Amino acid sequence: MRCRHGSVLVVLIVAVTVTTFFWVPSPHRFRENEVDDLAYQFLRLHERLQAMEKESLKSSRNLGNLLRDLRFAVSLKRNISINLTDFSRWKEINNTAQHKNPPTILNVLLPHLKRHESSLYPNVLVGQQRSGVSLVFGIPTVKREKESYLMETLKSLLFELTKEEKDDCVIVVFIAEVDVMYVTGLAHDIKNAFSQDVEAGLIEVVSPSFGYYPNFTNLRETFGDTKERVKWRTKQNLDYSFLMLYAQNKGTFYVQLEDDIVARSGYYQSMKSFVLQQTSADWMVLEFSQLGFIGKLFRISDLPLIVEFILMFHKDKPIDWLLEHILWVKVCNPEKDADKDFGKQVLYIGHPNPPATIKTTLKAYQKYTFERAYNGEDYFWAFSPEQGDSIMIVFNEPLIVESYIFRSGNIEHPSDRLLDTIVEVLPESNAIISIGNGIKKTEDGYFRIGTFENGIAEGKVPAALMKISAFRLTIQSKSTYWVLLSEIFIKQGS
Repeated sequence: MRCRHGSVLVVLIVAVTVTTFFWVPSPHRFRENEVDDLAYQFLRLHERLQAMEKESLKSSRNLGNLLRDLRFAVSLKRNISINLTDFSRWKEINNTAQHKNPPTILNVLLPHLKRHESSLYPNVLVGQQRSGVSLVFGIPTVKREKESYLMETLKSLLFELTKEEKDDCVIVVFIAEVDVMYVTGLAHDIKNAFSQDVEAGLIEVVSPSFGYYPNFTNLRETFGDTKERVKWRTKQNLDYSFLMLYAQNKGTFYVQLEDDIVARSGYYQSMKSFVLQQTSADWMVLEFSQLGFIGKLFRISDLPLIVEFILMFHKDKPIDWLLEHILWVKVCNPEKDADKDFGKQVLYIGHPNPPATIKTTLKAYQKYTFERAYNGEDYFWAFSPEQGDSIMIVFNEPLIVESYIFRSGNIEHPSDRLLDTIVEVLPESNAIISIGNGIKKTEDGYFRIGTFENGIAEGKVPAALMKISAFRLTIQSKSTYWVLLSEIFIKQGS
């Protein structure tokens, strides 16, 4: 495929097999040895026909793959123009002396791409192919069941940029999906919402080709993660790698972001100034956030090595763990600066809560139990929840509760939040049937008094319920993210 003045030129090359037909003499001219020759000729013809059938099946499969990619390209073309980047850029994972045969490296690390090398093409949906800038910001995004914050993230990044700063950076949004309708729809929305920035080349939107992702069904479960969690983190590693490879010829430094952040005032100048202040070249990553892989700044020239390392272990560990490993390998002691996030961040808020017994179906990770979080000693961190999982707080003595707050996620793990979760209380008195406002008693005696909104549940406990025997948090739908509760506060009344 080749783009010419915004159009897509598709060339199909069909290989034609030329068949040699044998001349057969009339029967009255046959001699005995000629009959043997004729039998031999027919045998050869049969073998040729079988070979042709095999070639035909092979050509059919290849043509099928080509038509599939063609349908994908045509579907994209109907909505937005596609500019395919130079394929050689993708085959050269690193042009330094230490990586002499990059295509072989890619084929070894991602063997499924051997069958579909065209899957290394990025689909450039929106953009002007800007390059030569100081900072390249990479934002991966995926289809979410709930609300997406991508547009707000882009607005936040663009809000305070000056004209000079806008001219010296590029924001690359990577839609990590192969659903054509979703990809084209989101790209169209971005183009409409930020038309001037798109036209100026400040914003680019890309997506992977259809065959980029491998089969995720045979992944090994590790670290107590479910199959869904392992699939999620493996795909995330591939997403980061794709985005970094696409960015490697665009600027001097690359900054990894996510699609649900809020930029601080003056972030661009702070980053650029801090980089320029580095008197030593002996660094691999500068951290502007403690949020996992968010806010990490790399030299563009280091991206091929980083991508190679990520791909080498992309099935084994999460991306932030892999970053820790490569830092240990390259710089031996990845010290964590006290002010790397422009101020120390609070990971949990502890409160004195009423004495209670805790019951939960969620499996805590290591020391991060609900009991410790409830007692104000740490945060609660658990593996991905399933629908119907719950947390019960049964008070030692029924008591009057004035208010409550449950805050999920924290600065290091902002995605590990409770979303589709309800808050219920069990009154001491069984005689209470209804307390108005549509709040009715469940079959097991609880009253639903709240839900989690944007990861937080807080509110007053209706006085009509009088003394409370227990709180219950019930998760209504499964999640691929873990669960983290950073604040639990049940305030007693009088």
